[in-house]
Formats: sequence, structure tokens, C-alpha cells
Amino acid sequence: MVLNQANLFLIFVINGAIIGLVFDIFRILRKSFKTSDIITIIEDILFWIITGIIILYSIFIFNDGEIRFFMFIGILLGVMLYMLILSQHIIKISVRIILTIKRILTFIFKILISPIQAIYKIIKNILKKPILFCFINIKKTIRQICTKIPKNKTKK
Repeated sequence: MVLNQANLFLIFVINGAIIGLVFDIFRILRKSFKTSDIITIIEDILFWIITGIIILYSIFIFNDGEIRFFMFIGILLGVMLYMLILSQHIIKISVRIILTIKRILTFIFKILISPIQAIYKIIKNILKKPILFCFINIKKTIRQICTKIPKNKTKK
């Protein structure tokens, strides 16, 4: 019985560490990508839903749905140990990896988009003068027509 409870306590310490890791995943995303307030609220709700699922799943699978006070102490201990020992390192490494991937993808995107930009500039330079010429002539023609149209003078 005591051995079973010790194993159960250890399982919930691990659950606490997993919850700490899930929390860090959301922190990593916030540090790596700018998010609006509404996205932050959605992430917070999602975190609590995931946390609830983890805890409820573990309670039902490992303890047949029976809730014991020491389970919550185990979860709290697991979160605290994770935050004190691993959290800073995981966040630092993960943010570096994500930012490096973002830089690489941005570089690749710029390389892929540069031919399209060059073609756009060439077409723009080719078409700019004829289009501008047409607009100027249309504008002059409209002015000439407007000056030739007699203005209505009202008689008294």
C-alpha cells in the first residue's frame, strides 16, 4: 500500500514536471512570436484545458479516479522542481532554435522572392513611361474639352 502511494506520488511529480513543460512551451512561443492580447488569452485557456486533461487523465488511469491530497503536493513539487532545474535552460535553447529557424526561413524566402521582385521592377520600368504618358495626355485632353465647353450664364 505504501509502495503504491509512493509510486503514485512519483507519477504526480512527473505530471507536475510535464505541466511545467507545457507552461514553458507557451512561454517559448510568446518570446519567439509577437502575439496579440486575444491570442494570449486563448493560449492561457488552452494551457488550463491541457493541464486539466493531464491531471484528470492521470487521476483516472493511475488511481482509479480517487483524489488524494498528496497528488496535488506531488504536482506542485514537480512543477517547482522543473521550474528551478530545467525551465531556464529549455526556454533559452528553444528560443534560440526557433529564432535561428525564423532567420533561415526569412533568408530562404528573400532568395525565392528576389527574382519575382526583379521581374516586377523591370515590368514597372517598362510600363511606367507609357502609362504616365497616357494619363498626362488624357488629363490635357479633359482640360481642353472643359475649357471649350461654354459655361452657362444665367440671364436676369
